Amino acid sequence: MRIEPEVASNFPDRILPKDTVAAAKLRERILTSLYNQRPQWLIDAHRDLDSAVAAAYGWPADISIEDALAKLLELNLARARTSPQRASDDQSDDTNKEK
Repeated sequence: MRIEPEVASNFPDRILPKDTVAAAKLRERILTSLYNQRPQWLIDAHRDLDSAVAAAYGWPADISIEDALAKLLELNLARARTSPQRASDDQSDDTNKEK
């Protein structure tokens, strides 16, 4: 890698590959490739994250995706029912501040 100063102010320096071989390898290191390869550490990280989110909501760690989505929809609908004017209230607050 080589570091070049950024020409635009307030931006960090640019980190660039040192040669064409490094540039080719860098082009292969994208999220799509990572998810297509599904390394074990990524599978483990997703499992741990899913468990942490389930625990935060008070759900069982082995909740299915379908059940989690259904529960999230239920929570969002309940929230929408309890505060239907929230968006318009926020806009009127901003309008009143400008006066």
